[in-house]
Amino acid sequence: MRKITLVASFIMAVAVVGLLTNCKSKSSDTASKESNESKTNIQLSSTFSAAWVNIDTLINNYDMYFDMQKVLEESGRKSEAELSTKSRDFEREAGDFQNKVQKGLVTRSQAEQLQQVLAGKEQELYRLRDELRARLAEEQQVKLRQIQQSINDYLVEYNKEKGYHIILSSTFGGPLLYGHPALDITQEVMKGLNEKYISERKDK
Repeated sequence: MRKITLVASFIMAVAVVGLLTNCKSKSSDTASKESNESKTNIQLSSTFSAAWVNIDTLINNYDMYFDMQKVLEESGRKSEAELSTKSRDFEREAGDFQNKVQKGLVTRSQAEQLQQVLAGKEQELYRLRDELRARLAEEQQVKLRQIQQSINDYLVEYNKEKGYHIILSSTFGGPLLYGHPALDITQEVMKGLNEKYISERKDK
């Protein structure tokens, strides 16, 4: 029976790309405008206005991202430790089986039975590995959505005062090819976002 070594590889990088916050532009229809503003509680400027946020910079300086990254890394370490322990136990058991077979300490029938048992344990290890990876991937996606939602929620509140018609996201390889520096609100959003997150974290 071949010796099996399982190596768990868990990647905890959290990347958030492609954030786009859409605010409805001012309509020539007065009734439609009043309806939109009543829903969003946002007073839009009389002329079309836009701004953009560098998402890469925002995420790389967002305290919530770092906190969630630590949680994911800890989950990854626990999963890897669990799999490594079970893998070492299996390798020890497989090595003991091979040693007994080589020394003729078991009958052919016993060897076949033990080999079947080990094969089942090997498959169980692979199943556990896949389960742990899937669990971590799901946790990562949940954290990602939480970060995205927190940014979206903050921008809605932020825009109630600013009244931009649209806030775009800028990220490497994204759809926004150029944004004038005067329209860059990244630092302002980053400051407010972190202040809001720190305040909410203290209240928990």
